[in-house]
Amino acid sequence: MGAGHVHRLHLPGSSPVHLLPPHVKLAAVLCFVLAVVATPRTALPAFALFAALLAGVAAAARVPAGFVLRRMVVEVPFVAFALLMPFVVPGARISVAGAELSVPGLWDAWNVLAKGTLGVGASVLLAATTAPHALILGLQRLRLPAPLVQIASFMLRYGEVVADEMRRMSIARRSRGFEARGVRHWGVLAASAGALFIRAYERGERVHLAMVSRGYAGTMPVTDEAAAATAAQWRYAAALPAAALGVCLLGWTL
Repeated sequence: MGAGHVHRLHLPGSSPVHLLPPHVKLAAVLCFVLAVVATPRTALPAFALFAALLAGVAAAARVPAGFVLRRMVVEVPFVAFALLMPFVVPGARISVAGAELSVPGLWDAWNVLAKGTLGVGASVLLAATTAPHALILGLQRLRLPAPLVQIASFMLRYGEVVADEMRRMSIARRSRGFEARGVRHWGVLAASAGALFIRAYERGERVHLAMVSRGYAGTMPVTDEAAAATAAQWRYAAALPAAALGVCLLGWTL
């Protein structure tokens, strides 16, 4: 990450959530997501409580709702998939506005939408309150396998490089009068995607050769360490997963 560079998902701040060590926030978000996933899909009020918990975290971190909602657009493909489920899942049917929908499909769609949205929201809040390089240090602190940490590190470093390359290719196409208007233009877009893949692959090879020439032997040097968390910070972060666990248990008992 270059000096002065701010990632699109990160919102710098000095709130108590921002100041928590990254590995503490990673552990809290993971436990929260596990509690959400373990909640039965029929416990509808539980998901409203989960959403309220995330709203409370966003308020404590001073992250605007618009900031979170704009970055949840990544969920759109999953939403489209979920909306198809009532039409294709077999089972008992129910008529809704003249359309015959599958009852199990409706429950499956709700399950995907509710749990997926909550998971994406928690991830957006984590990214908004934690700098990308701090997330990598947090993963190291949690003793995640080194190859996975390195893959995540390179994704953060070169994801925007590939995105910039894609943006330049798009500008080049438009400067030559091309504009995708229908299915007949998919061939050009597919060729562009193939060219982008080849460029990214070749860049990866060059980066790897440069690393090997500088002594890379499978491990990356650690230039910084995530600060150790105090007991108070662990208790503060544990409030979210503890409340989520309570909601999950409530969902199973009611």
